[in-house]
Amino acid sequence: MKHQNVLVLDFGGQYNQLIARRVRECGVYCEVHPYNMPVGEIKKMNPIGIIFTGGPNSIYAENSPSCDPRVFELGIPVLGICYGIQCMAHALGGTVQSARAREYGKTNTVYNTDSALFSGLPKEGVSWMSHTDYIETLPAGFEAVAHTNECPTAAMQHVERMLYGVQFHPEVMHTKNGMQMLHNFLYKICGAKGDWSMQDYKQTAIQDVRKTVGDGRVLLALSGGVDSSVAAELLSQAVGSQLTCIFVDHGLLRKNEGDEVEQVFANSGIHFVRVDAKERFLQRLRGVSDPETKRKIIGEEFIRVFEEEAKKIGTVDFLAQGTIYPDVIESGAGDAAVIKSHHNVGGLPDYVDFKEIIEPLRLLFKDEVRKLGEELGLPDYLVWRQPFPGPGLAIRVIGDITEEKLETLQDADAIFREEIANAKLDRDIHQYFAVLTSMRSVGVMGDGRTYDYTLALRGVTTNDFMTADWAKIPYEVLEKASSRIVNEVKNINRIVYDITSKPPATIEWE
Repeated sequence: MKHQNVLVLDFGGQYNQLIARRVRECGVYCEVHPYNMPVGEIKKMNPIGIIFTGGPNSIYAENSPSCDPRVFELGIPVLGICYGIQCMAHALGGTVQSARAREYGKTNTVYNTDSALFSGLPKEGVSWMSHTDYIETLPAGFEAVAHTNECPTAAMQHVERMLYGVQFHPEVMHTKNGMQMLHNFLYKICGAKGDWSMQDYKQTAIQDVRKTVGDGRVLLALSGGVDSSVAAELLSQAVGSQLTCIFVDHGLLRKNEGDEVEQVFANSGIHFVRVDAKERFLQRLRGVSDPETKRKIIGEEFIRVFEEEAKKIGTVDFLAQGTIYPDVIESGAGDAAVIKSHHNVGGLPDYVDFKEIIEPLRLLFKDEVRKLGEELGLPDYLVWRQPFPGPGLAIRVIGDITEEKLETLQDADAIFREEIANAKLDRDIHQYFAVLTSMRSVGVMGDGRTYDYTLALRGVTTNDFMTADWAKIPYEVLEKASSRIVNEVKNINRIVYDITSKPPATIEWE
């Protein structure tokens, strides 16, 4: 792409995606790459700036991840965050030691506002700290430009070399004025122009698809969710009648969702094919409890169905998918940890009977996908549809999957979503759903003993789906949903509400 770009080099920090998202919010395109990305590849990408993420290691420990020191000789501005500042200090001759007092959470911080990094900010503010080590001795030529009561180098800079570092996390909302600090780095230090916009991306993506596809035919995996719906509209605007959308109804959708998807797309002008593959998927999943195995089975079975349908249609050159950027990063790249394999990334089989896979949303975060949907003219009810994982209810039924369990979960989930909508909370809570756990417990209904499943309800609020807080749903709404589920749905006698944020949890249970 022809945009200016910033590289985020990932040292294993929990906020790596969030850093990239914040950079894009500032109007600058950004990508996440492993910390050991070769210097030659960095040069080819010609970034206007580089950001080192945090990480769980101590830089002085054996085998801890470190950057190639030649990165600092490229003349490209570098910002080190948390572990990133320690990595910079260590590589350039400073010393990093275990701190006498650890700092976690909101910490009062004093800034030198003469520094371009803190220009225009108050001289004091709250920053979000998360470290046990600190910079004891600065590298030659560096100066400290922020401090706390316990940390003498909460930030440092070498102005001539355009090297900067902060011990705290400016990307999280708990750091007051953190976005302004990132904006300062991008615009005052890196010389950003702010040339990243969704309208520009739309035009670029459409042109790229046309160039790639030529006169070939495209088959899209359409689930009816936000990502695949936006991908369908973008591809339709790019190649028109060369696109066929295959909707695989794997029987793992929410209640009545298969019919709803067909109603939306069957008369949209897009060539739409619905495949009833419920029995096929349930047969493959029978007796499988491990979530990673479930995802891989579903991913492979999806591809096989597409291959079969493609043969019925005729020659199909390209397979399109609604993969988005968090899917790519969470599925692991380089030394990054695999949080979970997404069925449309890590779950694909080695052999795929298509010339190429097209993923027009692969570089976008979820909220960017919604913005693109609006740019493409999709209706609000599609753009703001509740996020739904590709493997569907297979990863919301904990343990092995049976048709009875699926029906139980579909009915319970439908009631929960209905009560959220009745309370007019459906736009305030960014994702909400039910999970059928594998735990059974004793209950009493009427005068009889029951021994049935525990259902977990989950609701989160988030700006970007990289981090999330559990939603504070009013007790009366939870009470009504609980009462209805227990009374109207078979096989459930206990309801619990998940009050875990992301991190440490993911939004989905599996």
